[in-house]
Amino acid sequence: MTPPPSATAGPVTRPARLSPTADVTPGPATDAASAPVPTQRPVTGGLLVLVGMLLVAVNLRAAVTSLGALLDEIRTGLGLSGTMAGFVTTLPTIAFAGLGALTPWLVRRFAPARVLVVAMLALAVGQVLRVVTDSALVFVATSALALAGIAVANILLPMLVKQHFSHRTGLVTGAYTMALTVGTTVAAASAVPIAHAFGSWRAGLGVWAALAAVAVLPWVPLALRARAARRAGTPTVAAAAPARVQPARTRLGWAMAVYFGAQSLSGYAIMGWLAQLFRDADFAPETAGLLLAGVTALGVPVALLMPALAGRLRTLRPLVLGLTAFSTAAYLGLALAPHDAALLWVGLLAFGQGAFPLILTTIGLRARTAEGTVALSAFAQSTGYVIAALGPLLVGILYEATGGWTAPIGFLLAALVVQTVAGLAIARPRFIEDER
Repeated sequence: MTPPPSATAGPVTRPARLSPTADVTPGPATDAASAPVPTQRPVTGGLLVLVGMLLVAVNLRAAVTSLGALLDEIRTGLGLSGTMAGFVTTLPTIAFAGLGALTPWLVRRFAPARVLVVAMLALAVGQVLRVVTDSALVFVATSALALAGIAVANILLPMLVKQHFSHRTGLVTGAYTMALTVGTTVAAASAVPIAHAFGSWRAGLGVWAALAAVAVLPWVPLALRARAARRAGTPTVAAAAPARVQPARTRLGWAMAVYFGAQSLSGYAIMGWLAQLFRDADFAPETAGLLLAGVTALGVPVALLMPALAGRLRTLRPLVLGLTAFSTAAYLGLALAPHDAALLWVGLLAFGQGAFPLILTTIGLRARTAEGTVALSAFAQSTGYVIAALGPLLVGILYEATGGWTAPIGFLLAALVVQTVAGLAIARPRFIEDER
């Protein structure tokens, strides 16, 4: 479902005329708490913005999954303690939760294109610096710098979809979610071979800095255009900008955050522990790794199709319940017969993980304006990642305490119940601006 035009004062503008380069920084006569809605669109801007979004999306997990694939080598090379290694693996969710919350403040003061230039530069520089150091503390600090860039970009992409492609929300969200999934899969699968080819874990971890540097390129001309437009005094805002949206004071905001957090909790737990589950089911380590990679690989078409389906349905209830059914069947299968039908459980898990592209699409569908979208995106993702951080930790504690997978899978099923309840709460079409 495509949201209706903004209900703010002034003439209604068609979504296709939204500007991909407009500076959203409030001018002197604009309240700093307001996020203006752009009204103009250069002829070539739409394609450039789309290419830039896809390049950013490819980078959003490569720095994380490449580190996970090489963690043993990194621990040996830097002499990381078990506690420090555990902190490194938890650092992404901490960064995404804490730093992502700052993004609405940034976009109220700077054009999104300028923010993304800095974010991708931080990602590139952080990835370079962390592979040239021999200090564990410097490695953690520079990893945090790289993750800061990802945290900001995580929040901005749903806003950019609303701002520039509100008439194609499902299609564009599907495209960038698919790009994110491809980047995740490629980095996880190729980090170790690259490290072996060059004889060092540093190569397998640092090569992704080049990809982040490429992602900067489309946003530089867009940032320059926005700066020039502002200096020239080009009007870029509606006559009346909406008041600041505060999702934390709304039921919809909390339901979105809980759904995002519950599905991310399951996703991180699966990425962290599924290979071990298959090893315990008598699969060889290489085969267990391939089965884990299969979940991500099969998720590519799901990532493309799910947002398109969500954009066409008036209520998301069928999708929420369908994804719950897939995940429930997969968890029960993994608990009862992990070896006999492993490929089936992998396929069902991949479909169940379609909750991730679904919630990203829903962020855009549940806001009328770009300002509402970035506020909802920041709150849902920041709060959600705090919840998600518990997933791998609690699964590990339960696995170690019981020596089996019944209790951990029971915990994931309980999280799925919470996810479903929250999903049904956000299934009905409404807008975060209406709940202020």
